[in-house]
Amino acid sequence: MKKRFGVVAAALALALTACSDPGADTSADTPVTWADPTAKLDGVELTIWAAQNSNTVPESVVAGFEQATGASVDIVTIPDPYEQGVQTKVATGDKPDLAFWQPTASMLTAINAKANLQPLGGAPWLPQLAPALRDITGILDHTRYAALVTSPAVEGVYYNKEVFAANGITSTPKDFGEMVALARTLKAKGVTPFHEMAGDRWATQWWVQVQLADAAKDGLWERINTGGETFSGKPVLDAITKYKSLIDEGLFNADIKTAKFEDQGTALLDGEAAMVVQVDSFFGQLQAKADTATLDRKIGFFPISPSGNIGTFIPDQSNALVAFKTGDAKREGAARQLLSYWMGPGYEKFVQDRKTVSLQPAVQNPPGVPQALLDVHAALPTAVGSMQALAVANPDLYLNLADMITGTMTPEQVAEATQNQFEQLAKAAGVPGF
Repeated sequence: MKKRFGVVAAALALALTACSDPGADTSADTPVTWADPTAKLDGVELTIWAAQNSNTVPESVVAGFEQATGASVDIVTIPDPYEQGVQTKVATGDKPDLAFWQPTASMLTAINAKANLQPLGGAPWLPQLAPALRDITGILDHTRYAALVTSPAVEGVYYNKEVFAANGITSTPKDFGEMVALARTLKAKGVTPFHEMAGDRWATQWWVQVQLADAAKDGLWERINTGGETFSGKPVLDAITKYKSLIDEGLFNADIKTAKFEDQGTALLDGEAAMVVQVDSFFGQLQAKADTATLDRKIGFFPISPSGNIGTFIPDQSNALVAFKTGDAKREGAARQLLSYWMGPGYEKFVQDRKTVSLQPAVQNPPGVPQALLDVHAALPTAVGSMQALAVANPDLYLNLADMITGTMTPEQVAEATQNQFEQLAKAAGVPGF
């Protein structure tokens, strides 16, 4: 196994990728064959593209695969911003054999899955996946293009158990309204209820999206995808306005405009704030700061929505891999074989080495998985899709929200700007009606 860092041109690639005709290739429905996971591949060289936060994920699997098959696998790190870097390279004809990729409809559209990716229908590991996870993501236009390898991220609330206990809180909120009421109680006692990281911007959107969980369940994103609803409509605008009102009320950290991701983890662990609305990558930061025993003692998780404890799932690039059409049939087959090995003979060791939640009921969760991660995973069967999972395009809502927090945009301007960009992206992707 080799690992190296790639360098890419600093250019926006979404438009480049989307401008190719999404209907130009019709081979997505062509059945593929799946070799035995340990069949010999002497002399075959494969490349996996990974982000800086996912480049260690395949290490144990790759080592086992190389030993079993004789293949050579090169893990190439694409510098952040990862997605733009990958799209730039692919748009110029540079493709790996496999890559980590966000397995959502919007991002599969952005990479022009039908033209660029191998279909993974009939994958031999699918029957082993938990039924609730089998079709949760990775599918575009009824064709499977991505292999889920780790539990999809869930938007929800991480909280400090010790802060709750010290303030007489014995149970977690049952809905969004209860959470806000609890936050006001904590504020009255001199505790900072919530911590936000508008300095790094990207997490601001979670606050809006958890408020949209019920609307998403009722088809909000389908309506937005077809022009029947917009970001300026009541559901989304109300969520944006509510978020701003909670900030104006003083329920967040005083340095909200400049605080960063790293600050957020420290604040929750140290009890400087009681709650953080975040996704699984946030817990990865906590794991880098504290051992499992400390995390189990201090950190809990609960999903949240206006009507109850409903999570919002948002698979990210570290959760799944895609296999590219390279034009080399032997390498394409070997790429599929690596996925079969990963989710077959190599899966139990992968789960143990990563101390991650198993997606297969027949493979036990390893010792040492923090309880909060188990609670996140338990929220998936009833979770609803995020904007990224269900919308046909993924506009920069988070950038606009960060501008709102710093005072340069109003909620109405956030909604309008997001809608305008959504329409542009949908049109570039060839979505009907745009």
